[in-house]
Formats: sequence, structure tokens, C-alpha cells
Amino acid sequence: MSSITAAPSPNEYNVKYYTQHAKGGAGLILTEGTLVSQQGTEWPGAPGIWNEDQVNGWRKVTDSVHKVGGVIFCQLMHSGRLAQPDMEAQKQPGKPVVGPSAIAARGGQFRQLPGEPRHVVFSLSTRIETEPFFLFLSAIDYSSNQRTDEWGGSSENRSKFGIEVTKALIDVWGPAQVGGKVNPCGGLRDMGMSYSDTIMTYTYFLTQTSALKVAYITLIRHVHFLDPLIPGETELKRGTPHQVLALYGPVVKPLPHVLKAHSEEAYRGLAMPSSELGYLNPTPTRLFVNGGLTPREADQLIADGMIDGAVFGSLWLVNPDYQKRLEKGMDIDGKGINQVLDFKTFYGVPGVDPRVGYTDYPTAT
Repeated sequence: MSSITAAPSPNEYNVKYYTQHAKGGAGLILTEGTLVSQQGTEWPGAPGIWNEDQVNGWRKVTDSVHKVGGVIFCQLMHSGRLAQPDMEAQKQPGKPVVGPSAIAARGGQFRQLPGEPRHVVFSLSTRIETEPFFLFLSAIDYSSNQRTDEWGGSSENRSKFGIEVTKALIDVWGPAQVGGKVNPCGGLRDMGMSYSDTIMTYTYFLTQTSALKVAYITLIRHVHFLDPLIPGETELKRGTPHQVLALYGPVVKPLPHVLKAHSEEAYRGLAMPSSELGYLNPTPTRLFVNGGLTPREADQLIADGMIDGAVFGSLWLVNPDYQKRLEKGMDIDGKGINQVLDFKTFYGVPGVDPRVGYTDYPTAT
């Protein structure tokens, strides 16, 4: 079950929401984007895990999910240059909004502020904040990172922030409890590089991350709604559509037929984890894919050994027992799957019962 970022802070409705999906058969639940500091949100009401009250709220969620046999990972988040310094949540910590370079993201969404929605150009940060993942995206993309020091310039330097964050998390939790999600195609939040630079950068980053023996890596394929038109003179899209799974999948998960005839160490090269990390996480790094999948396509990719798991997002939101429906033969190409997505009620509307569009979708079981 994919992370779909935008939800209130942990409360009784969150507990019910995640428990519903654990009962519905989700093999692995990935939470919504969860702030690692107060300074770093793009919208009001985003959940966090930077104070004791929030930790206690998430503990209620995880306890309930574990009680019904579910597994859940927290998606850590810092929105970087997307955070608006005029928002009250940004002012309270008394710290500047951080990002790799003083470059604004076009297509702002700050409708809670007076005037037109906007992002802003902010002061160049003097240090790299060890907080993922929107911030990571702006660090790895050369259109938003134009630093000239060790954190910018080459693919290796721009990848350094994400790699160092991953290492810091592994130092705390160990590689078996750390995962990652990348969207090489860009587009969303005014991100995107040329085709050749995209391939070179993400091949390097995923090679280095795979060598850290993390639990899983999710690759997001190009989907149209994640590649919107960017306002401007020409209103062009920023994304770089390409075959994400074909290009980067073998870096994370060598194809089974290749390993029958070739040494894994020789094939993987720099992506081969050290024996120490292999000891800490004896299972292979799992490869997941997300973005526009159908159950039939997902089943085939898993059967062919291309991926270890398929990640679905919005269909889980409107079908809290999505996996069980599929197991009963309620295929998405036929009947039994709710495909009516009311985006206006996703994760609540001010002044409306918070259960509407969040925990009130019926189950078929």
C-alpha cells in the first residue's frame, strides 16, 4: 500500500484508517509523508514525528496495525524549497526554509495565504539538513541544485545528500528497517532533468543505495498526473518520461536468468553490499514498483522475477480491503473494485466530517 501524502496529524481517524488497510490484506503499509521537523511542511495539518505527542500518536497507529498482523513503515519527509516561509508553521521554529540553492519552484499551492498561490525563492542554506525526501529530490536535480561545493555539480555530488541521509538512518535503525522511494521521471514540483543526465544521476544514486543493503527501493514510473503543466510562457511539462523499471530495476534486483550464468559480484559491481551490511540484513533488497499498475501487470512482473512487490496508492484509499478483493477474483478490469476517486474529499475537507473520503469507504468482505 503506497504512501499518499496529505493527512491530519495522528489521531483516532488515522488509527482506524491504517488498521482498516492492514485488515484488508496490505502486505506492507507506507505512511503518508511525515515531517521530521516543524520547519519543512508545504501545507497546514501535515503529520510529523518530531515531538513526543506525535510519537505517541504514531505509536497508537503502529500498535493497532501490528495487532492485526500488519507491517508499516514511516515515510519521513521535509519539503525543502516547497515550504513557504510566510506560513505560521514555518515562522514558529525561528529557522529559515532550507534548500540546496536559492531557486523557486514554479506552480505554488499555498492557497491558505492571501493572494495568488506561490512558491518563493529563499536564502541559500549554509549546511545540508539531514532530512529527506522532498528535500532530497531538490538536492539531486540540477535544475534546483546549482551549488558549486561538494554538494552540487556532478551526479555524484548531487547524490551525496540522499546517500548520506540513508547512511544516517541505517546507523540508527539498521539497513533492514530502512527503505527508499525515487521518482526518476520528475515533473512534479517543478523537477526534471535531461534524459541523459537523469539516467546518469539515478543510475549512480541507486547503485550506491543498493550497496547499503536497504530493505526495499520503490521505483515510481512516469504517470501523467505526476507530470503537470508548469505555468509560464509556454506551459510545458518538466518530466522526463522513460522506462524506469527496465533501466534501473537490474541495478537493484539482477534478473534471475542473468545470475544463472554470471557471478552476482561481477554483475553488480559497486552495487554489491559489503559483508557487514549483508550480515545486518541477510535478505536481498526488495524491488517495488509504483505508478499506473494493474493487478494483472503486477502479477506478471512478479512472476517473471522483475520485481518483488507492486505498490498501489489511490485504489487502496477507496478500497480498504483491496488485496482481499483481488484474491477473491474482483479484478480491476471487471467488477468489484471501486474506481471512483473523489479527490475533493481525499483526506478530509475543512468543516466536513473527517471520516468522509478517508475511513468511510465500504469493504466487500
